[in-house]
Amino acid sequence: MILLNSTSGVTEMPLWAITPFVLMLAMIAIGPLLFLHWWEENKNKLIVSLVLGVPTAIYLISQHLTHALMHQLLFDYIPFIVLLGSLFVITGGIHLKGDIEAKPWINTVFLAIGTILASFMGTTGAAMLLIRPVIKTHSERKFKVHTILFFIATVANAGGLLTPLGDPPLFLLYLRGAEFTWFLHMLPEWAFVNVLLLLIYFVVDSYFYKKEPLENIRFDKENITPLKLKGNLNFLWLAGIVGSVAFLNDQYLNFVHENYYFGFVREGAMLAFTGLSLLLTPKILRKANKFTWVPITEVAFLFLGIFTTMVPALLYLSANAESFGLTTATHFFYATGSLSAFLDNAPTAVSFYELAKGMHSTAEVMVAGVPEMLLTAISLGSVFFGAMTYIGNGPNFMVKAIAEENKIEMPSFFGYMIKFSLIVLLPIYILMQLIFI
Repeated sequence: MILLNSTSGVTEMPLWAITPFVLMLAMIAIGPLLFLHWWEENKNKLIVSLVLGVPTAIYLISQHLTHALMHQLLFDYIPFIVLLGSLFVITGGIHLKGDIEAKPWINTVFLAIGTILASFMGTTGAAMLLIRPVIKTHSERKFKVHTILFFIATVANAGGLLTPLGDPPLFLLYLRGAEFTWFLHMLPEWAFVNVLLLLIYFVVDSYFYKKEPLENIRFDKENITPLKLKGNLNFLWLAGIVGSVAFLNDQYLNFVHENYYFGFVREGAMLAFTGLSLLLTPKILRKANKFTWVPITEVAFLFLGIFTTMVPALLYLSANAESFGLTTATHFFYATGSLSAFLDNAPTAVSFYELAKGMHSTAEVMVAGVPEMLLTAISLGSVFFGAMTYIGNGPNFMVKAIAEENKIEMPSFFGYMIKFSLIVLLPIYILMQLIFI
């Protein structure tokens, strides 16, 4: 197995070298299921990342692949964490308070707004902004689990398809050369899936609304608190993040071509907006949002291990792309989607991107070095299928945890799949594939 490295030399990349990456993803998948309390400690996630990442780094250095390792950490990991951290901090300073009537059409509009916001403030940001107001609105209702499930599907996943800010896998594809506005071409697929989900939700919620005890409906109508938004200055900083990602790159800044490190002007700007948010947002708003650094610390620790251990996997995939038998956009859609459902969708998207990049292609339209149809399929599969399980995308487990904190009995890991994703999401995704891919 021969592989060209970044310095145009050659070195062997054996299949066993991807073992740490497989183990890292396996830990993310089974950790919350088999040893939840131990896995909840962020220090243990860091230990796992270091135990698997350090030997991988030593091996890469010994194989004269230091450049590949450093490029991955400097130009993928750091921008990735800075973006997620910035969105997390800024949206954490926006507080939405209130308790409106939980009628089906009102609930559907609420989810629709979150679905639109997800592409511009990230699925994590939109989910964390809206999940508590949604739960508060439904506090008078008996049947509300279905609302949380559709919230995960739309706000925490499918809504984030239209920009690199929306979902982590899209940002990583953006870093590899896809233009900021390229993702907007998936608007038809975004609209098809999300409109169908919202229509189904409206029907389901209408059914459960009719089953609600009359005293619950009466109490819900009598206890209304108008929605009130605080921390509005953070929307300015959020716009700054959007502008930084869209315009502070080599597509618009010629000097970035002179030196890769000049590209960090984007991250510098995002950190500046984050600092302004921390400085100018009243602490009481973050306290009201129950803001802590724990979630973003968890992401930083886990992805340090992921980004380090995935280097051999990416190199192996790039060198052996033709041997995997994936030739069409449909293949890439279901392959990316299947793994994204049970692994984290960000490294899954990058892995299949490298696979597509390593294939010989005569496609007329290329984006970021791969055929546009394949990159579209990878994007759709990673974003949509991230909602198939609790572990497919970061916000899923966070939403589940907040719901359970508020005494909402959520389905188990397999219960979520059997009762929701396999019977609601998968048919929609198959139908979308048949029409658009």
